[in-house]
This record gives sequence, C-alpha cells and structure tokens, in this order.
Amino acid sequence: MDRHLGSQFSYASLFWPALAAVSFSETASALAAQMMGFGADRDHAAQEPGGATPSKMALELHAVRLCDFSTVASGVPTLLCTPLALHGSRIADLATGHSLVAALCAGGVDRLFMAEWRSASPDMRFRGIDDYLADLNVLVDHLGGSVDLIGLCQGGWLSLVYAARFPGKVRKLVMAGAPVDIAARSSALSAVAATTPLSMFQGLVNLGGGRVIGRNVAQFWDVDGVDADYVRDSLQTLQPTGSPEFNRLKAIFESWNAWTIDAPGTYYLEVVQKLYKRNELATGDFVALGQKINLSHLRVPMYLLAGSLDEVVASEQLLAAERLVGTRPEDLHHKVASSNHLGLFMGRRSLEEYWPMIARWLKEPVLKGAL
Repeated sequence: MDRHLGSQFSYASLFWPALAAVSFSETASALAAQMMGFGADRDHAAQEPGGATPSKMALELHAVRLCDFSTVASGVPTLLCTPLALHGSRIADLATGHSLVAALCAGGVDRLFMAEWRSASPDMRFRGIDDYLADLNVLVDHLGGSVDLIGLCQGGWLSLVYAARFPGKVRKLVMAGAPVDIAARSSALSAVAATTPLSMFQGLVNLGGGRVIGRNVAQFWDVDGVDADYVRDSLQTLQPTGSPEFNRLKAIFESWNAWTIDAPGTYYLEVVQKLYKRNELATGDFVALGQKINLSHLRVPMYLLAGSLDEVVASEQLLAAERLVGTRPEDLHHKVASSNHLGLFMGRRSLEEYWPMIARWLKEPVLKGAL
C-alpha cells in the first residue's frame, strides 16, 4: 500500500466513512493505539476557523446552523448543503479566490444560504440519516418551502435523497463530487469501503462512545502533515510552492484541516452500509423518512460537476445519476473538470471556469414541463 497517499489530506482525511489508504492490519494497530492513548473526550486542539465571506445566522438548530450570505431579500433561495464529514463547512468558503460561496455570489446567486453541520455531541450519537433529512427539511421550510439545492460530496447524495423525498421543494439540483452509484466504477475509497469488514467500522464507533471522533480518525493518517503538492493541486494555485503567497494559502488550508468534527455513530454506520456496501441509492432500496426512494420518479433539473482526478468519488459514480433519474435529457447537464476532489470546491480554476456557468444556470427559469 502506498503510504505517500496516507500522509496526505486526500480521501483518507476528508471522507471518514472508509478507513482508506491503510491496510487492514495497519488500521487495527492504529485503533489499538487509540484505545491505549487517545481519549474520545479530549478538548479540540484547534479553534474552529471562520469563513472568508461575511454572513449572518438565519437559523440555529441543535445539529445545524443556517448561514445567510444573501444580498437581497426576495427571489428563489439557493441552499448549499456541505458535507457532514471530517472537516467543517469552510470547504465551501476557504479563502479569497478559493471560495465557492464567493464564486456563486459573484455569478449572480444573490439569495445564498449554507447548511453548516455541527460536530456531534454525545447526546447526538444515535442520530441517523433520517434525522439529517428532517433538519434539511426544516431549513428549506424556513426559506419558504422551495429552494435551489447544491450538494457537495456527502452533502450531494443527501441533497439527491431530499429532492426525491420532497420533489415539490427543490426547483433545481446541483451535485458536485457526490457518490450516487458506487458500482458504476470503483474508486480507491469505495474499494476499501467495500472490502473493510463492518466490524472495523463498528469498532471505530465503539471507541468514540457511539460517535466517530474526527481528530482521532485524522491522526491515523496525518503523520507527516499536509503535503504541499497536494495543497497546490487542490487549490489550483499558480503560486510557486514555498513562495510567501503559497505559504499563506497553505497555512489557511492547514488551519481548516486541523479542525475536525465528530459524527454520530448511527449516521456513520448507515452511510457505510446503505450507500457503500449495499449501494441502495442506485438499486432503489434506499428508504428515507419511511419512503423508498425511486430516483426514476425524480424530474428536477440537474447539473452535475465531477472531477476526472477525483480520488474520493469516481466521476462515473456521480454521472450515473443521469441514467437513474427521470429528469428530461434537456434538463440534465454535466461537466467533468480536470480536478481532484477538493479542487471542485476550492480550486481557483474550477471556481473560475465551472461555477459561474452553474450560477447562470441556476438563474434561468425552469421551463414548463420540466418538473
């Protein structure tokens, strides 16, 4: 196994549902070391970083905050659903020139909100996918009951499930770097998720007292710190490695990388089983809030953004949505960027080339018969 991958942020850190980039025996050793020396209740070593774009708090729930970046008070709201993963929502608002939030605002999305998932406290350990869908529904209702929905990575499939469960509440749907059909093509991540015994995932939850403790998972791999080349590729910056400007950006990235969130064990195991091991979203067996999700019944206009170099989600895993949903072909759009996973959300080239097109598409009216 290539340990160079394991020392980088890459999929091993970003996407906690798989114990990626290490072998089974190495993972077992890491878990044993955690049992001996890493307590689940230690204080966070790093302070939660702030975003680059000013916002105000529109609504605050136990498990999620609704951030408001709007510049107008009327019009169709756009809700950005960030991943409930190892790191915080600043993935969408990292720094000037590397902010998806800023790119959307500059592209004309003037009623923009973001779901910022909270780190799971001990009393949240039994929260599952349905609980987060219910929270998302509260946010949508708070915004008037109809939104354009943008889902990033883990927030992407959650947004797709939400749109299928509440089709009248989503006008348009954007998914970027989101897994939909795991069987469409294996990625390094999904391969490990498939071959790792469920008992390993359950053991990780047990070690956290019913939660997956983010900082403990991160330190399994982040031994050598964040690799400068990976940061450069993810940010798609032209600044030379080692230059003052690059070092400034790398410091911002490392600050975001150092602050991790915890996940409820129930949610974690449901994602592993339902999405990765059983591929239920693609097979039609996924049940959300008491209703089986049949993607062929979904008619919402859709825009998909995949990365040809995405190490977390193979582009085919996302683009498979086009053959699974019932949306008219003329209302389906996709682009494949020359980008790794993080580059889709914070890479300068991706933000300048693809997201302005998506913003313009969001501003277009929905044609009659599309829904």
